[in-house]
Amino acid sequence: MNGKKKIFIALGIVVVLGAVAFANLRFQRTDGVSVNTEAVQKRHLEAMVSASGKIQPTRSVNISADTMGRVTDLAVNEGQRVDRGQFLLQIDPRNLQTAVHRTEASLAAARSQMEQMQLSLETARVSLQQAEDDLRRQQELWKQGLTTRETLERADTDVKVRQADLRSQEQSVKTQELRMQEVRATAESARFDLSKVRIESPITGIVTRRNIEEGETVVVGTMNNPGTVLLTIADMSVIQAEVEVDETDIPSVVIGQPAKVTIDAMPGRTFTGKVTEIGNSPIQVTGPAAGQATNFKVVVTLDEEIADVRPGFTCTAEITTAVRKSVVAVPIQATTVREMVVNEAGEVVRSPETERRARRTATVQAAELEPGQSRQELEGVFVATDGRAVFTPVKTGIAGERYFEVLSGLDEGDAVIVGPFASVRELADGAAIKAQAQGASAARRP
Repeated sequence: MNGKKKIFIALGIVVVLGAVAFANLRFQRTDGVSVNTEAVQKRHLEAMVSASGKIQPTRSVNISADTMGRVTDLAVNEGQRVDRGQFLLQIDPRNLQTAVHRTEASLAAARSQMEQMQLSLETARVSLQQAEDDLRRQQELWKQGLTTRETLERADTDVKVRQADLRSQEQSVKTQELRMQEVRATAESARFDLSKVRIESPITGIVTRRNIEEGETVVVGTMNNPGTVLLTIADMSVIQAEVEVDETDIPSVVIGQPAKVTIDAMPGRTFTGKVTEIGNSPIQVTGPAAGQATNFKVVVTLDEEIADVRPGFTCTAEITTAVRKSVVAVPIQATTVREMVVNEAGEVVRSPETERRARRTATVQAAELEPGQSRQELEGVFVATDGRAVFTPVKTGIAGERYFEVLSGLDEGDAVIVGPFASVRELADGAAIKAQAQGASAARRP
């Protein structure tokens, strides 16, 4: 064999090997889309609604003054704990004490005048009795002819005058009694106003705000102008989180549902509670944010007292709206929507031609549909079956953190395609795939 033949043989071998390598590469490129799969398992799921808000006490009292004056004694500081009935502050009482003394003097004068009127009333009764006795004597003498008609008529007139005087005195006593009631009420009001200068705590709690200093003058509120808020006392024994929940989540929130609350100022701690109030009207928002979102107030009452908490702390509440134990669950990233051909029973129609394609066409002409068939957008997942991605419609229930509850369409153990995201988004029913199992997490968390 000469040298040229050897060269031609070597070139032929190289060409054959190159053709084989090219064919192998081409075969690998067209063998299918590389995807990751995960076996469907039964899991424990919890549906959560997350919302942000602020910590507020269940009971808070703003203390204002009911009388104007200068603060002469201030006994508490902001942050101090106070008990119910504890002395807080006092307003200068001198003007009100003067008013009390004046009304008490008026009441004493009215009592003295009443005593004089009662004496006059008693005198009028005695005078009437004497006039009546005199009239009876004159009537006896008249019968015996021992007196004149003029004397008899004078005695009768005197009785009538004494009766009128008695009625006048009785009416004066009644009028004085009413006047004494008025003066007594004025005195009672003055004493009540005097009691307002000493302010005591109406509840047990913490002084969360103090807006007054000793020596300053407080202003009483009117119809158009609010009065001075001197102190704010909050009962921190029962704490609640007031959060704003989006309108789309409100239908799933029910009073009594458990919740977990985290406070930004207390990292690393979680507090439990229950939903105790759900707003019926949306939260009114003013300014630039108005109209952007519709939220409702939801109140979560915490189960325990928190020593270091303060009203206004920012918090986040995660409300558990539903719990499912040991249910078939599919990863959220595996779910997608595809337009499929369905029959009258709502079942997916797959033609043999479509099943043989590596990729299904994106659209189907209406002329290709048979009677009773229609095109519908269905929610489902792609199941890896014999090297193909088979779109399987599913009916889902609650959504956990990472998984959907599957009500129908999948069985435990089915291998669903979970990624990559771009592959799941572009997959078509019947597409060829190269499946690689993804390690399932041992912890069955939602």
